[in-house]
Amino acid sequence: MWLREGVGGLKTQLVRHFSRKCAPNLRKINPRVPPQEANSIAEGLYQVIKDHGPLTVPNTWNQVKESGISGLSSKTHMKLMLKWMRGRKMLKLLCNQVGSNKKFLHCTLPEDPENIQSNTITDPKIQRKKKPSVRKLKVTKKNR
Repeated sequence: MWLREGVGGLKTQLVRHFSRKCAPNLRKINPRVPPQEANSIAEGLYQVIKDHGPLTVPNTWNQVKESGISGLSSKTHMKLMLKWMRGRKMLKLLCNQVGSNKKFLHCTLPEDPENIQSNTITDPKIQRKKKPSVRKLKVTKKNR
């Protein structure tokens, strides 16, 4: 009987392992423009995101239209460039979840390692409430 449970546990672990998708290789994304033009577009996008803070894709597109970055043909092309920039470790994608809603925000990576340390030290840690533990009492002849 115990052998069956062990094999079943192994089976579920193998199923979980092989059912996972591999992470996409973001470095192989084709930005659909020559490398020099891709770099100039990336610099413009980086500056927009750096100036206006973490932005969602629609907000980024609005800011790009206002700033007039040349070379971007559409919102889809901008999304492709953002993905290319994430693969090059220029941007970071954050998920902000409130309830059942998620917002994905693009932000720039911190440039100075000293800033990273100072920001982590000053951030207060979130304290979570612990669930009260429920103790099960053994039923004995005395308790009945």
